[in-house]
Order: sequence, then C-alpha cells, then structure tokens
Amino acid sequence: MDMGMVVGFILGIIFLIVGISLGGSLLMFVDLPSIMIVVGCTFATFLMANPLSLCIGAIKITMKSLVAYDPKPLDTISIFVSFAEKARRDGLLALESDIDELKDPFLKKGLQLVVDGTDPNLIKGILETELAGMEARHATAIGVYINIATLAPAFGMIGTLIGLINMLAKMDDPSAIGPSMSVALITTMYGSFVANFLANPVAFKLRSNSGNEVGLRELMIEGMLAIQSGDNPRIVEERLKAFLAPSARGAAKKEEGE
Repeated sequence: MDMGMVVGFILGIIFLIVGISLGGSLLMFVDLPSIMIVVGCTFATFLMANPLSLCIGAIKITMKSLVAYDPKPLDTISIFVSFAEKARRDGLLALESDIDELKDPFLKKGLQLVVDGTDPNLIKGILETELAGMEARHATAIGVYINIATLAPAFGMIGTLIGLINMLAKMDDPSAIGPSMSVALITTMYGSFVANFLANPVAFKLRSNSGNEVGLRELMIEGMLAIQSGDNPRIVEERLKAFLAPSARGAAKKEEGE
C-alpha cells in the first residue's frame, strides 16, 4: 500500500470537510442532481469513448496506483554483479540454473537470450521493443484518468449552464432561484473535485510508477549487454550505477562500507 497516496487522500478529505464546515453547513454542498450530472455523465461518456475491456480494467489500474512501487535498483545491480562474477568464472551457461529462480519475466527473458548466445544487437532490439510496448500500455492507462480529468470539469460547466437556465426560467418564483443557483455552482465544484482530487493524482502516480519501471528496465538491458560482453564485475557495477541518482550512489557506497 502506498501510504503517501492513502494519507494524502485522507488529509485532503479532512481539510475539505473542515474548510466547508467552518464556512457553513456541510449538507449545503451535497446536491444529488449535481452528482448525477458530473459523475453520471462523466462515467457515461467514458463508456462511450473507450472499449468495455478498458473500462473494466480501469478498476485494476486504480488499485495499482494505491500500491507502493519500489524498483529497488540496488538489488538489481547486485544481481548483475554476482552474475557477472559467475559468468567470468564459469562461463555464461553457468547462469542458466540461476535464471529459473528469477521472478521478473523481463529479466529472465533477457538473460536467457544472453545465455543462448544471441547477438547483442538483437537482444537489445527485442528488449527495447518489449519496453516500448510496456510504455504504450502504461500511456493508455494514464490516458484513462487524464480523460476523466478533462471530462469532469466540462460536465461541471454543463451543470452550471443547466442551473442558470432553470434559474432564469423561474425568475418569477423567488423560492426556485436558490435551488437552481445551487446546482449551477455546486456542479462546477464537483467537476473540479473529481478532476483535481481524484483523476489527476491517480494519473500522476501511474506516470511516476511507469517512469521508475522504465528506468529499471533500461538498467537491466545495460546489465545484460555488459554481462554478454564479458565486462569485469566492477565495471558492470559502475555502468549500472550510472542510472542512479547521485544520492542513491552515495547510499550504495555507504552500505558497502558497512
């Protein structure tokens, strides 16, 4: 569970409720017609614009954003360093038994290609194509929430227009002006809330996780090519640490010193 996402959501709700309560009644901001216009129409348009399979998959995508993603590049570097040592000592074929114990399919596939003696350029091409496919799938998932963030404020504005039309049509009835004006204003607030408090944060989280995963895969590709070229384990380590931020490299050196 990504505690930052969970804590941020809870804090946001608390601040919103307290902020509303300090200025008036919380029930004033609960309006069923506005919810139907913003949430209902956004969902309906989302169904119209996307394949049903993608709509169903949006639930799984949401759950992914709630899971903390820690790529642990230092652990991956350690694996490549140990593999490089074994490959230089016993040959590439000696890695075959270790490959079966790996859990990452991308890493297993690449190292198996290395052990099979595949041409380095071909290995790089295969893995980069797979990486590009993964990025495209991630972009589609991120696009789901970007679309929601675009649609919700638009329907908030439509709700505002509906409320204003109703208000103008009932100008001769003062008692009807308040409810109509309420729909006009609250729908705008709901649209902004759905976009900026729900959809955009999920999209940003998914984009961040995607960037971290892509970076880890690029590190893996470099490590595989380094092992195949027979680089010294120390050189392999330095090549892969180049993918890390300076602070992470410093932390790695500190751990080695201990």
